[in-house]
Amino acid sequence: MTHEPTREPFDTLASAAPPDRPRRQRGRGSIPWIVGAAAVAGVAAAFSGAFVAGHYEARLGQMARELVATRQRLQREVAALNDQLALYRSAADLLRDPATRVVTLRGLGPSPGALGRVIWHRSAGGQLFVAKLPPPPPGKAYELWTIGQGPPRPAGVFRVDAEGRATQRVEPVAGGERVKGFTVTLEPERGVPAPTGPMVLASAG
Repeated sequence: MTHEPTREPFDTLASAAPPDRPRRQRGRGSIPWIVGAAAVAGVAAAFSGAFVAGHYEARLGQMARELVATRQRLQREVAALNDQLALYRSAADLLRDPATRVVTLRGLGPSPGALGRVIWHRSAGGQLFVAKLPPPPPGKAYELWTIGQGPPRPAGVFRVDAEGRATQRVEPVAGGERVKGFTVTLEPERGVPAPTGPMVLASAG
């Protein structure tokens, strides 16, 4: 009698094997990574854009301030040129009058190379023009004096530019007193009622 081999052990092992795990759907695990990368890229782009915008905003602010400073400087220069033009026109008007005289001033003491001229009219006053006069020390300025019958009279305090030049309006002497000459001294910057400093310019005679 023939016996067939039994299959029970194999059937038992087959039934005892754990069930197959369900396979993950392809691509589902990569979605969070893509979303995260996109978020990081978005944050980086926003940060970069804010940085660039801030940089250009600061640069534009600096350019605006520089433009304002340049405009103010040009306005000051134009105002100074207008003042100079008015002085030259006034001097030209004075020179048309036969009663006007031109007085030359020569350098003295610490400023032998300095030069000056006063266009002078007895009743209208005049204009002082100075060249090659060194800038005064701190706290000092130059003061013009009229020389007449009595002691010198103050006729204005002035400063020179970097090239030693200056122009100054000279008012007529009160009472129409005749002026014989002019002199310039170095004085305190606010001026003094009588000369105290060294003489740097003086007219002849």
